[in-house]
Amino acid sequence: MNSVSVSREIAAPPDAIRERMQDVGAFMRAAGFDEVVVEGDRMELENGVGIATIELTLELVDEPGTALAYRQRDGIFEEMVTRYTLAETESGTEVTAETEYAIDVALVGKLLDSTVIERQRRRELEQQFDWLERELAD
Repeated sequence: MNSVSVSREIAAPPDAIRERMQDVGAFMRAAGFDEVVVEGDRMELENGVGIATIELTLELVDEPGTALAYRQRDGIFEEMVTRYTLAETESGTEVTAETEYAIDVALVGKLLDSTVIERQRRRELEQQFDWLERELAD
């Protein structure tokens, strides 16, 4: 399994951050995906990465200790799960997002490799954190 992890301290309490993250459609759009459709616990995402278009069907899951978690139901990965955790700090909350994934080489081929996927995923997570900071600014 490959892994991408990003953390940032945000000057807001954990409950406020958790509440904003629960607006899953807006939170996923903040990552810069080209298309986001949320229906209940299911999300359909589409995003251009390099010369490829990635389409994923994700399912929200309850995982103890997470503010938000989802896993791939259908898409380019053999498996993929993302977890967001919150830890209160003296000046706010440390938000950590971690995506673990295994590449389905037969589907991805030479168009995308782990380096491209990691770079893209890191950018998406950073954009979500930027959005949280803007949404929760005083």
